[in-house]
Amino acid sequence: MTPTVIALALTAAIMHASWNAFLRSGADRLWSITVMGITGIVAALPVMLWYPLPSLTGFAFILGSSLLQVAYSIFLVFAYRLGDLGQVYPIVRGSVPLLVSLGGFLISGQVLGTSQIAGVVLVAIGIMSLSLGQNRAPTSSILWALLTGLIIATYATVDSNGVKSLSDPKAYAAWVLFTYGTLLILAYTLMRGRLRIDLKDREAHKALLAGIFVLIAYGVVIIAYSLGPAGPITAIRETSVVFAMLIGSVFLGEKLTPKRILAGLIVAAGAIAIGR
Repeated sequence: MTPTVIALALTAAIMHASWNAFLRSGADRLWSITVMGITGIVAALPVMLWYPLPSLTGFAFILGSSLLQVAYSIFLVFAYRLGDLGQVYPIVRGSVPLLVSLGGFLISGQVLGTSQIAGVVLVAIGIMSLSLGQNRAPTSSILWALLTGLIIATYATVDSNGVKSLSDPKAYAAWVLFTYGTLLILAYTLMRGRLRIDLKDREAHKALLAGIFVLIAYGVVIIAYSLGPAGPITAIRETSVVFAMLIGSVFLGEKLTPKRILAGLIVAAGAIAIGR
């Protein structure tokens, strides 16, 4: 992989950890993540109008990815009900790299070298170890987090192949963001009723800002997928766990233990091996 691809994946990691911190600290997380999706709709519209319409195959990938991301959003909200950012987030992200690498191999025949395989394994072990111990999250949160990780692995594999069905990765990202945001509003309406937003409210400001972070995180990783293999890119993005650990400590008052620091170093070593 080139330095550009690695930089894109790391940027996505920082942005992803940041918007999860916003979500974890929200008063109503389902409402917050739905408002984040509205930011994506607004940003996607001009991009969608600039590029030609996707093909039928492209629309199939877009719809599949969007539906999976709606499920991911709802499951993540359930996972954060009882668990801290530093507990839930590592479980969610830790199950992804190996699953995405396996999906890339089975669907598109992507082959990883020895160093990359070792890196993926290190990243997965390091991330999962952050969630073990006496102070782990409640079982219900762990189960929701594991299911969320499976959904992420699935839609990441869909995106890594779907982005190639359109002429430009920005067009694919825009269509997915628009479709996902629209479906998420529909899901919220079915679950809660009418979506109300007071633009003077602090929670609305926070959710809209988090939505910008979501845009950056998703957009840059889609571009990265168009330039390199899905497994290593997704594994590098999983270093977001390290950033989430730091953000949780500084901004949310969560404990930064020696065990978590060691696990973060293992993740970093895995990212370096993947980037070779």
